[in-house]
Amino acid sequence: MFLTIKVKFLLGLFIIFSISLLLLNHFVMQIIDSSNEKIITQDLIGLKKNSNVYVKQTFMINHFTNDEIYFQQTAKEMADELRHVTSSEISAYTVKGESLYATNSSKFTEVIDDDLKEALGGKTAYTISYANGLAEVYYSYPVSIEGKTVGILRFTKDFSLLHEQSKQILNFILYITIAIFAAAFLFSYILSRNITIPIVKLTKASTEVTNGNLDIRIGFKRKDEIGKLANNFSKMIEKIKIQINRIEQDRDRLKELNHHRKQFFDNVTHELKTPLTSILGYAEMIKENGWSDEAFFDKGMNHIIDESKRLHEMVLKVLELSMETSAQEAFDTMDVGLILQDVSEGMAFKAARYSKVIHCNVEGELWVHGLAPKLRQLFINILDNAIKYGASHSAITVEASLAADDVKITISNQGEEINPQDLERIFEPFYRADKQLPHELGSHGLGLGICKAIVDEHGGTIQIHSANFQTNVSIQLPYRRSEVGQV
Repeated sequence: MFLTIKVKFLLGLFIIFSISLLLLNHFVMQIIDSSNEKIITQDLIGLKKNSNVYVKQTFMINHFTNDEIYFQQTAKEMADELRHVTSSEISAYTVKGESLYATNSSKFTEVIDDDLKEALGGKTAYTISYANGLAEVYYSYPVSIEGKTVGILRFTKDFSLLHEQSKQILNFILYITIAIFAAAFLFSYILSRNITIPIVKLTKASTEVTNGNLDIRIGFKRKDEIGKLANNFSKMIEKIKIQINRIEQDRDRLKELNHHRKQFFDNVTHELKTPLTSILGYAEMIKENGWSDEAFFDKGMNHIIDESKRLHEMVLKVLELSMETSAQEAFDTMDVGLILQDVSEGMAFKAARYSKVIHCNVEGELWVHGLAPKLRQLFINILDNAIKYGASHSAITVEASLAADDVKITISNQGEEINPQDLERIFEPFYRADKQLPHELGSHGLGLGICKAIVDEHGGTIQIHSANFQTNVSIQLPYRRSEVGQV
């Protein structure tokens, strides 16, 4: 059987208080009985002294000797007189225990006479009788005149008032003790609830956490140890939840990375296989035909040369992309605006061949920390895409300025819009937004992947927006304050 902390606490408290109550009642009764015994003893000693004085005076006045016959003759007279003097009922006995006279015979019948037996043996004794709510003491002692026992006097004295007072005191102490016990028990019960209820809630919450529910929350508006425990418990759950979220994010990131890696190698295999297959096919046909068809030979050789160049360029792109994950070279501080202006001027001749112009507007002293060759390659790739995919007889706009703590670079061109689903994957290696473009244009889907890798390496961001027949490439690189730049 499982006992909760609250039940154990209350049960233990009840046992402790019950034992304490019994022990207290026992010791109080002993103290009261001892006190009553002293009072009764002192009273009976005085009673004996007074009665002895009276008996001796009676014998002296009547010139009686110490013969017990004279005691028997005067027993009635002495008993009646002592009754008035002591306010007690009296009974006189011979030395053999025979009753001589009793002031109230009903008081001395059918009662315990142990005290009388002791008196017959020459001792003074008393017994207490409790009956019908009364407490009466029977006191017996042998009467001696000049050293000779002449008879026995037995008194009965009412101590009901003393007994009632003792009973009231005992009841009063009992009631006070019970009241204190009830108050302490009630306080202990409230205290136990104040302690155990939060513990029960914490236990249920820990069980929920064990079962995998991390959305459980405990709110105690208290500043004691239990409140701190609940607060620490909630913080612990929150940290566990954060750690689990991080683990799940890392897991998803690894899954996505593995997916992209597989897709990358599949694309590499496919892209490399296409020109190799074409080269192999023309080479086999040339080998079979020999020099018999000079026109076909020239066409096949030209195709083999073009595909070889494309394959070589593709391999170089793959190597460039893989180098982005290799060890970093030492970065320098440089003015990226000068690099962008130089690239724009160099690409202006290619833009002219496509019937396009480049307008470059760059602010001065746009310092960044990076590698000049890679930043130059970044701008070349983006401008090359803008030239190849922009509309004829349009302008390509290049702008660079300082925005807060970043250098913002925007390259815009007019032309066909890029579909939103293509924008989501446009930075993936070997992904081409327009899959209908012929390979002769030199698009392998690696340029933007390389751009993304370069920007990430420099701690920046790159985004592409396409709407209203205009495509904007936005690049943000961290600004670095410096007085010396290197290009």
